[in-house]
Amino acid sequence: MRAPRLHTIGLALAGVSVIGTTALAHVDLSGAWGQRFHEDLPERGAGPEIGDYLGLPINAAARLRADSWDAGKWTMLERQCEPHPADYAPRGPASLRISSTVDPVSQDVITWETTMMWMLPHRAIYMDGRARPSAYAQHSWQGFSTGEWDGDMLKVMTTHLKEGWLRRNGVPRSEKATLVEYFIRHGEYLTLVTIVKDPVYLTEPFVRTS
Repeated sequence: MRAPRLHTIGLALAGVSVIGTTALAHVDLSGAWGQRFHEDLPERGAGPEIGDYLGLPINAAARLRADSWDAGKWTMLERQCEPHPADYAPRGPASLRISSTVDPVSQDVITWETTMMWMLPHRAIYMDGRARPSAYAQHSWQGFSTGEWDGDMLKVMTTHLKEGWLRRNGVPRSEKATLVEYFIRHGEYLTLVTIVKDPVYLTEPFVRTS
């Protein structure tokens, strides 16, 4: 993903130098980030071919569900406005906007907030150390996300995801899965590493980068 050359981003970065040493310890991820469409191109359009599971660490249960999947489900009225879940959203039409909310006194970031282009799913990544909800709490497309800095990388842990998909050809991902992400900024480029662990359908963690 590449950040456009916007004056607003330049101003935000320039402002970091006068905030103080706390802000300097971390990377400013805010801005509008555009996709590199040549990467994983089938995911950006109509989706991969049915039966294409190459490189996916799926078990027999996942293969059975994928083999019996019918794309006709998307013609059902209750399915037509479903957004991509948080773990898959960067693979689809996924231009991304990142912003933050800060404590007015300490200027510490309380949340990082992301919005994806497709269906505009909005997610809050809590940085204030709040407790994770009960395992019985409601699950959602974006789940519940908490973040912490690992050097200059933002590490995000997400739970409480609704059942979703690993690829848009029927390969499932269960509601018991957890998602770990690393947001890594290199100047005008942002790399997103996603690691999905699913005890129901995966034989090992599934790692992707965008």
